[in-house]
Amino acid sequence: MNQERIYKVLLGPLVSEKATMAAEQNNQVVFKVAPDATKPEIKAAVEQLFEVKVAKVQTVNIKGKTKRNRFGMGKRNDTHKAYVTLQEGQDIDFVSAE
Repeated sequence: MNQERIYKVLLGPLVSEKATMAAEQNNQVVFKVAPDATKPEIKAAVEQLFEVKVAKVQTVNIKGKTKRNRFGMGKRNDTHKAYVTLQEGQDIDFVSAE
């Protein structure tokens, strides 16, 4: 996988209450990823960027909500996120990552 594709696959970490609980209990990290990203691409990108070993990748497609506004009905964007399970003893520190 080339360096350019790595930066297009991972869009950023996702910080939420559910993501924090997954990190504490299951040694998982949650990332917002590109809609066309595959599990092997996500695994390779995380291993190369953060220099950790990945045990498993689970992806979720989230459909955007339909909301009413003053112009009628509108729709929020669909998102794609990945739950990356790290091997035992591995950890990602986002503060020191470049």
